[in-house]
Amino acid sequence: MPREFELCPGRRVGGDQPCFIIAEIGQNHQGDLDIARRMILMAKECGADCAKFQKSELEHKFNKKALERPYTSKHSWGKTYGEHKRHLEFSHDQYRELKKYAEEIGIFFTASGMDEMAVEFLHELDVPFFKVGSGDTNNFPYLEKTAKKGRPMVISSGMQSMDTMHQVYQIVKPINPNFCFLQCTSAYPLQPEDVNLRVISAYQSAFPDIPIGYSGHETGIAISVAAVALGAKVVERHVTLDKTWKGSDHQASLEPKELAELVKAIRTVEKAMGSPIKQLLPCEMACNEKLGKSVVAKVTISEGTILTLDMLTVKVGEPKGLPPEAIFDLVGQKVKRRIEEDETITEQAVENHVKKLKC
Repeated sequence: MPREFELCPGRRVGGDQPCFIIAEIGQNHQGDLDIARRMILMAKECGADCAKFQKSELEHKFNKKALERPYTSKHSWGKTYGEHKRHLEFSHDQYRELKKYAEEIGIFFTASGMDEMAVEFLHELDVPFFKVGSGDTNNFPYLEKTAKKGRPMVISSGMQSMDTMHQVYQIVKPINPNFCFLQCTSAYPLQPEDVNLRVISAYQSAFPDIPIGYSGHETGIAISVAAVALGAKVVERHVTLDKTWKGSDHQASLEPKELAELVKAIRTVEKAMGSPIKQLLPCEMACNEKLGKSVVAKVTISEGTILTLDMLTVKVGEPKGLPPEAIFDLVGQKVKRRIEEDETITEQAVENHVKKLKC
């Protein structure tokens, strides 16, 4: 069983702990603080564990030419990419305000630090854990510095190879044992054939001592629910108040009703995972009493007769007799009394019959 660790105060992940559900607001707040607050509240009301944003210090994330390049996309909030990103970036004070609001309504708050200076600020902000976005997963100096902060880490793996993920593990593990990997494919929206949920199992085999999760960019909730059935201990999904809004992430995001349905479905699947022990359950007793079959005499059997298979059949009988799986064990045994045709065969009617225990 993968080890557990405390991701947020009082909230552990891994092992038999419930799936930790992250509502990734990202920059779907449109640069509007009031929308951001509404989205945090929506995440809380829908049952998510955490509301997450994306924090960048733009001059540290992008070089000068990247910020100055024209940005003519229909999703643009400015003439250049820098203007676009500045419109969507909250200040440090605004982040403090949002974190305080999340604490007031009772939901965990964090952000992806999109560059090393953003991580420094988030550390100062005292977020419970760092989220490493897929774009920084192979940024080894960033990973090392982030791991040394000592906070738990959730590391996405979009655009990476298994070889790279092994390197990530080898870098982070000796510094900070409290981290997990999320299977992720970086496409928006993500097509089902590119999801590769089997990577979850591959990660579980390759990294058995850390929890594994899933970060999804697909539409709908079915694939994310399937990830939980495969053992995902953290699920992250982008969320929005309106999929028609300007912005490249909205189309691959969940609206409030969908997020609530996802949370409910995940909690239902967790209950349904149940136990690996196969046995007759108390809830099955009524059906077993009504429809469960018994060994029945195919012919009249005289007292002292040694039973043969052609004397026996299986039917729904009244009263209940020996179960069908006992029929081969009855062959060669002696009956203690006369058994009428079509009568159920009970334990008391057979000499020295001992029920075999089910393992």
